[in-house]
Amino acid sequence: MNSLAKLMLLVVGSLTMAACGKSVPNASADSSAIRSSQDAWYKSYNSGDGAAVAALYADDAVVMAPNVPAARGIAAIREYYSKAAPEFQASGLTAVEGPAGDIGISGELAWQGTIYTVTDKSGATVEVGKVLTVLERKDGKWMIIRDTWNSDSPAASAATASSASPK
Repeated sequence: MNSLAKLMLLVVGSLTMAACGKSVPNASADSSAIRSSQDAWYKSYNSGDGAAVAALYADDAVVMAPNVPAARGIAAIREYYSKAAPEFQASGLTAVEGPAGDIGISGELAWQGTIYTVTDKSGATVEVGKVLTVLERKDGKWMIIRDTWNSDSPAASAATASSASPK
C-alpha cells in the first residue's frame, strides 16, 4: 500500500471515529445555565421568596422534601414554597450549595448532585445534606422536574422534625 493510500485510510478512519463519538453541543453553556438556576434557587429560598423558587420548576415537577408528602405539580410546589421559604428566612438560617456538584447532561435531560450546608446567624453549621435535582430543557430553558434532598444528620423524632429544611 502506498503512502497516499495509507494517509487516506488514516484520514477516513479518523473522521469515522470522530463521527461516531458522542458530542454534547453547548455542554459548557448548559452546565452554566444549570448552575445559575441552582444559584437562583438558593438566593430566592434564603430571601423567603417562595414564588421565585417555584418559578424554577416545570408545571409537572415533583418536589420530594424531607418529612412531608411529595408536592406534585406547580400549584402544590408553589404552595409548599410559599410557606417553607418565608419560614426558613424568618428563622435566620442560610442555605448554601456546597462545592460545585456533579452535572450530567443527556439530550434534553440533566441532573445535578451536590451537597448543601445550613448555617445559623453566627455562621455555625447546623445541617449538612445531599441534593439530587433533575432538570429538563423546555423551550430552551432548563427547568427542574424532580428535586429531593436529605440531611446527613441522624433522623429526628417526629415531634422535632422540620419540613422547612432547605435542599
